[in-house]
Amino acid sequence: MESLLPFTLFALVASITPGPTNVLVLANASRHGLPAVLPMVAGAAGGAASVLLLVGTGLARPLAAHQGARTLMAAVGLAWLTVLAVQLFRAAPELPDAGDDGDRRGRLGLIGTAGLQWINPKAWMMALAATGVFAGGGVPMPALAGVFFLVALPCVLVWAGLGAGAARWIRNPAAMGWFNRGMAVLLLLSAWAAVFW
Repeated sequence: MESLLPFTLFALVASITPGPTNVLVLANASRHGLPAVLPMVAGAAGGAASVLLLVGTGLARPLAAHQGARTLMAAVGLAWLTVLAVQLFRAAPELPDAGDDGDRRGRLGLIGTAGLQWINPKAWMMALAATGVFAGGGVPMPALAGVFFLVALPCVLVWAGLGAGAARWIRNPAAMGWFNRGMAVLLLLSAWAAVFW
């Protein structure tokens, strides 16, 4: 149980630092508001915890051992994140509207954001690192995945809050357009940095 505190700190750092998912949550919260992205927040935390569980229980060992599969997953993940960045870059500079909850364009939702973790290079690197350091420390892997979910949830929510807060300061469509383009570039940088650094 002494490994639980270090793991919790690891989960905090892994979840709160910038990455493709956090940037997407921030950008979507600025466009659609905080309530509309709560499913994305839950999907991000749940998806990352599920990748950790899969890797930690050894079910992903054949996948991790196969270089071609890892390369293919990284390529698919980068391609999808690049498409999302281009869509965000080209998005119409609309200000958030309180009555816009029905407009789902550009939002991945719970399942989409959870699925994004399965092709997100940062999520896989986090899971491999966590498994290498914390597996076998006396805490069962399902418990570690549960702790990761509980830590990641408020961390991703912070990014959603930042996006919703930014929208309050952006008062015209031109400024929202620049904000969207900045988030798109940040998304590209965070996705590609996970591969090259």
